Amino acid sequence: MASISETFLLFFSIILTLSRAMHSASVVEDLNNLKPPPDFNTTIRNNCVHNPSLRYCNSSDLNEIFKSTIVASHLCNESRNPNCVETFPKIDLRSRPKIAPLYLSFSFFWKYCPLSILSIDLSNNSMKGSFPIDVLQCTQIQALDLSHNELTGDVPIHSFSPLTNLTLLNLSYNYFSESTMSDAEFFKRFNASSFIHSGLLPNKKKFTIKAIILLVGFPIFVILMVGCFGWLCFVRPDFLPRVFRRKNKFTPSMLKAATDGFSRENLVGKGEGVDMYRGVLRDGTQVRIEIYRDDISRESQRRFEEECKVLVQLSHENIVQVLGSCSRRKLRAIVTEWMEGENVEIWLSRSAPSWKHRLKILMGVVKGMCYLHEEWPEVGYDLRTSSVLLSDNLEPLISRFKVGDQSSSTRKIQKFGVFLLEILVSSRLSDESKSGEVGFLDHIRKHYPGNLREVIDERMKMTENSFDQAKQLIRLGLMCTDQSSSHHPHLSQIADIITRAYESWNVLASPTHKRSPGDRGKGHKRIQSR
Repeated sequence: MASISETFLLFFSIILTLSRAMHSASVVEDLNNLKPPPDFNTTIRNNCVHNPSLRYCNSSDLNEIFKSTIVASHLCNESRNPNCVETFPKIDLRSRPKIAPLYLSFSFFWKYCPLSILSIDLSNNSMKGSFPIDVLQCTQIQALDLSHNELTGDVPIHSFSPLTNLTLLNLSYNYFSESTMSDAEFFKRFNASSFIHSGLLPNKKKFTIKAIILLVGFPIFVILMVGCFGWLCFVRPDFLPRVFRRKNKFTPSMLKAATDGFSRENLVGKGEGVDMYRGVLRDGTQVRIEIYRDDISRESQRRFEEECKVLVQLSHENIVQVLGSCSRRKLRAIVTEWMEGENVEIWLSRSAPSWKHRLKILMGVVKGMCYLHEEWPEVGYDLRTSSVLLSDNLEPLISRFKVGDQSSSTRKIQKFGVFLLEILVSSRLSDESKSGEVGFLDHIRKHYPGNLREVIDERMKMTENSFDQAKQLIRLGLMCTDQSSSHHPHLSQIADIITRAYESWNVLASPTHKRSPGDRGKGHKRIQSR
């Protein structure tokens, strides 16, 4: 035992000096350099024979056991116990902020915590970090005080289960995380004063505020979310993913946003009861929007909606694609794809198109008419040159429709006849005709067939073949518009005539077309308009 006492005196002087300097790393290093005396193993074995419950009895690490006895001897004296040779009843390091963290770092000491220790007081040391869980290895203690520190995080409540003798616990004035409802039994075990301002107990004031926020705020949040979602669904569905949108449906707000508030800059045309705008949808699609602002009855509104359901199903290369509609009693709209090209009327007056291009226009219009006649006979259409649009590659597009149109097929044929004649004759004749469509047709009949050079558009450079084709088509146009006749060409007959004219011109215009000697020069002879 003398050798142990001498070693202790040596370590006592080391730790006293180093603890004042707060060099805990040096203290640990000096502890590691200490070696147990030769008779230490015998002493430990004898102690375990007398008291097998000692914690180090099941360990074979003599160096750790030796270091723990050295620390225990010093800590007993630091805790001001009256007789450390006989007993070590308490660890009292309250208000010792310089050395308390040092002793807590000696995990080997807490591993072999002396069984005589019944009280641990580490209060008022401004210790930071998590709960010092090593102290709970002293399972025999009756009192533990960690109050007035700055400890944070969770308290290992389940680790208190082995401490059956613990009756006094003080964790007050720390910053622990709030406990859960499952820890209620732990708090019943100790007095409420053990947890004053510890952060563990739910703050009643905060709990009340949270409850109010939850009970009042959550319903308000739900109402706002439902209102916001409803606003998006019924006012601006274009902000929603496509799966939540109503297909082919537009709202006034969507149209207003697309046209920059129906600005004058985006107004491209006006008619009787209709304004036509150019717009850009939220996804960047350019559209043409026809706005009808007349106030209508509910029955008329219902019919309009049914018409639009049909129009969005139209799909043909010579028919403008209808993207959707907006149906309100005071604002109705039809949204179609935007075409950069002009309409046929402007095209005829500005560009002096060739015979080939005019045939192409007629061919495309007839194709569109056949599609509507066969697939959608209930859909009427407007064939005025002002309402047939042109795509970038000069494909004609029928753009004005009327679902449930009661016009007979005869009336549709008559409209096509007028359209055909407007394609072929001089725009000057159309402008000069003071009696409208009737005067326009009468003037052409007056010059047919002997003096067609007076009515055919003089800007066309026509060969003998193209003049013969034009003469044949003018005859077809007059037959279509002859109201005195009970027999008009059928649409299939019109399609055959236009198709043959278009295909024969393509053959004649082909560079590989070979003419017989008798035909030489026939297809190239120019026909003067005057």
